[in-house]
Order: sequence, then C-alpha cells, then structure tokens
Amino acid sequence: MYKDLNLEIDIGGVKLKNPVMTASGTFGAGKEYSEFIDLNQLGAVVVKGIATNPWIGNPPPRIAETYGGMLNAIGLQNLGVEHFINEDIPYLRKYDTKIVVNVIGKTMKEYCEVVERLSDQDVDLIELNISCPNIKEGGVNFGTNCNSVEDVTREVKKYAKQPVIVKLSPNVTDIVEIAKAAESGGADALSLINTITGMVIDINKRKPILANITGGLSGPAIKPIGVRMVYEVHKKVKLPIVGMGGIMNGDDAIEYILAGATGVAVGTANFVNPRATIDVLEGIVNYCNKYGIKDLSEIRGIV
Repeated sequence: MYKDLNLEIDIGGVKLKNPVMTASGTFGAGKEYSEFIDLNQLGAVVVKGIATNPWIGNPPPRIAETYGGMLNAIGLQNLGVEHFINEDIPYLRKYDTKIVVNVIGKTMKEYCEVVERLSDQDVDLIELNISCPNIKEGGVNFGTNCNSVEDVTREVKKYAKQPVIVKLSPNVTDIVEIAKAAESGGADALSLINTITGMVIDINKRKPILANITGGLSGPAIKPIGVRMVYEVHKKVKLPIVGMGGIMNGDDAIEYILAGATGVAVGTANFVNPRATIDVLEGIVNYCNKYGIKDLSEIRGIV
C-alpha cells in the first residue's frame, strides 16, 4: 500500500514516518487505544496536556454533544509531569512513534518549569498550549495577545532542548498576526486550530449544560474554520503547520494538506471511532495512489 509513496514529514528537524498524529486531550498516552490500533503506525502520539503538578480539572458535567461535534470543559485534568516521566514515557517508547508532549501552565513560570523538566527526557517535541488562563494577567489568555504569544514562546525556548510547536487559539481577531508572533518568538512549528469557545443550554432546566458554562467546541463543525486558518497562516509564515479541527477521515486530512499543513492531528474522531487515526492514514494513502502522488510535498499548500 505504501510502495513508491513517501509519507515522511519534518517538524522542526524531527522526522515523522507519516503526517498522522493524535490531538492532545483526546488520546491520553495511547494506552487505551493500543487495544484497537497499532501505535507503531502513527507518525506521532501527542499526549494530554502536562502541568508541573496534578490538576483536578473542572467539576462535571464537562462534556456535551452538539450538532457536528462536542463541547468539552475538562479543565486540562492531568497527573503532572513526574507521573508522565515515570509512567507514560516508558510505555510510549515501546512503540516506533514520536512522542509530542503538550505543555500547559497558568503562568509563564509554570510553562518554563515543565519544559525545563522535560528537557533531558526522551521525548521528541514540545507542543506549547497557550490557551490556558494566565492568572497573573487577570484571566487573559496567553494565546490571544501577540505580545504575550511572542514573550511566552521566547521564554520557553530558553529551556527547551526539543523543538517547540506552539498551539494557537482560534479565538482571536487575526490568526496570522498571532502566528507571526509565535514565529518571532522562536517557534519551530505551529499547531492550529485549538477548540472554539462555545456554549449549550438545557432549555428545559433553563441553565447551561456545562458546569463551567462555556467549553471548547471540536469536531466536524469547526473543520472549515481550521482549514481557512491553516490556509491563511501558510501563506504568511514559513513554519511547518500541524493542521487539526474536525478531521474524521482521509479526505479531511487532505484538505488540510492542500491548505498548507505539513502534518495533521486527529482528535474528536477518536471518541466515535477508536481506529480513526489509522483510517485517516489509509485514506491519505488511497488518495495519493488514486492521483499518482509520490510525495506529499507535491500537493502541500497548492490551493
């Protein structure tokens, strides 16, 4: 199936065997999904957000289905960086796939502490999630202000031994300016898009369904927005892009690649189809075979 087809990609100097990876927060560290798929087939596993110390997350209910997707307000629940180092890295290293660690924090200092702790660990890439509340700035998100994006990226790069992917928030006026700020700060690559802030109301109880009131919308409903943002950023920024948002099959992934994405991440689809990542990979291969494509660089960003 892969004969004469080069699927290899380069993200910040790290070679991935193919462009398909998981979206943070939807795959854990892959342990549950390994019962359904061969993790060796993935280009990379992007793990759930990791903080300095364990976070308990938000109170339930914190998941709500909606038309064309879902809302989540998990609150980045995680067991902390030490648990990840002791338990998850050894597990993932049993597989021939790259490890991408999604890093979260409430302050600049917390981001830097996690990245520094990971600097001498056997992981391949850091994904900086800058959509977390910045407590010291009154709840303003790092990722919605160009100066904050550039500052946090530059500061984290001082501690990182691995290439840094900056994950961008779509909840901004101009995604291109935010991407340029990350590039100026020294980012090695970009991930886009993160979830879009949404809200659902129970009309019978006349109250929000989520205890947090709002949550992040993901799934097919946001794919056109993700594709548009990747398209816009690719034209203005030289960094490789990991495209995500509503990828359910190979055709969706090809859309992102045509728009300019180097890699693609599968998220919400994993919840409805544990084999989604493999189905996406096979769909990309089938598309390439159908049109005689030998290397994804032939079609990347050609739209």
